[in-house]
Amino acid sequence: MRETQRVDRILSNFGFGTRREIKQLVKNGEVKVDGEVIKDSGMHVDPKTSKIEISGQVLNYRQFIYVMMNKPAGVISATFDNRHETVVDILPEEYKCFDPFPVGRLDIDTEGLLLMTNDGQLAHELLSPRKHVPKKYFAYIEGEVSAGDVKMFEEGILLDDGYKTLPAELHILEQGESSSVEVIIFEGKFHQVKRMFEAVGKKVKYLKRITMGNLVLDEALATGECRELTENELTGLINAVRTENDSNLN
Repeated sequence: MRETQRVDRILSNFGFGTRREIKQLVKNGEVKVDGEVIKDSGMHVDPKTSKIEISGQVLNYRQFIYVMMNKPAGVISATFDNRHETVVDILPEEYKCFDPFPVGRLDIDTEGLLLMTNDGQLAHELLSPRKHVPKKYFAYIEGEVSAGDVKMFEEGILLDDGYKTLPAELHILEQGESSSVEVIIFEGKFHQVKRMFEAVGKKVKYLKRITMGNLVLDEALATGECRELTENELTGLINAVRTENDSNLN
């Protein structure tokens, strides 16, 4: 069964103006559906199958949106905040009408890969503790990261609140008074990576997430930039989560 919506509601949701303004655009002959100029802004159409044009611009309708952001430091992973700029605030206007939200959180001073979507089901699956979706981070560490630290991460780290993390992977890239590392965790506790290093007597000076599941941060995205996922990226992400779900049921 097709789901139809009023033309003025569709265009208003996409940021083309208020319903009154869109009614005027329709009156001026600026809106077409399937190549025909329409006269009634309340006309019902199926946005998934109809070609809608407004002032010569074809509406790119999709129910769900999936945006990869290279989150900058100083911006919080939330939809609204009274004190700080949010990741929604820095989204291009073309995405805001979909009401996307961040999938999980990155600390205010953490940069890197953040997925934003309005697909609640996929977000739930990605964040489910049962899924153990891997997340890889690059970090600069104050202090010399050792093979002993690697072993402790493999066994799980006892945090300051008594919680023992799942086994994690720690890879040393450069070793010295300051070290560069990559760490892969399979859960998302509050400030987890920072607290894990604090537990072994070291401090995170810089943190950047570079993967979530099989989704990899696009290196071409400058800090603060974003783009929609490609079809292959989205399919891979969905398949990975659903496959994991199926394996958990067996």
